[in-house]
Amino acid sequence: MTLRIRPAGREIRRAVDGPELPECWLLAEWPATEPEPVQFWLSDLPADTPLTTLVRLAKLRWRIEHDYREMKQALGLAHFEGRTWTGRHHHVTLVSVAHAFCTLQRLTQAPKATAPA
Repeated sequence: MTLRIRPAGREIRRAVDGPELPECWLLAEWPATEPEPVQFWLSDLPADTPLTTLVRLAKLRWRIEHDYREMKQALGLAHFEGRTWTGRHHHVTLVSVAHAFCTLQRLTQAPKATAPA
């Protein structure tokens, strides 16, 4: 479900010059099995943005969080203990390359065959 809305509230009005914020998209994920929406997103994309694009970009956050968690836990992003910017930069670069390699391996591998019945 999507709507064009104009956010309101005292805190928001104090934070911007002028009486109100411009219109934005409100996206709500409302599965048919649920009595009410389960997730909400606000987006400042243009009013003519297709629904499929809005949903794809809203769901992209999960992919980013998943990749970051994989880089920290499986590839050692959080394991750097050096003291120089150059060393940190090299470490992050190598972890990023390792993540890209793992992603490419997953994308290029043939799907696993299902187990015989």
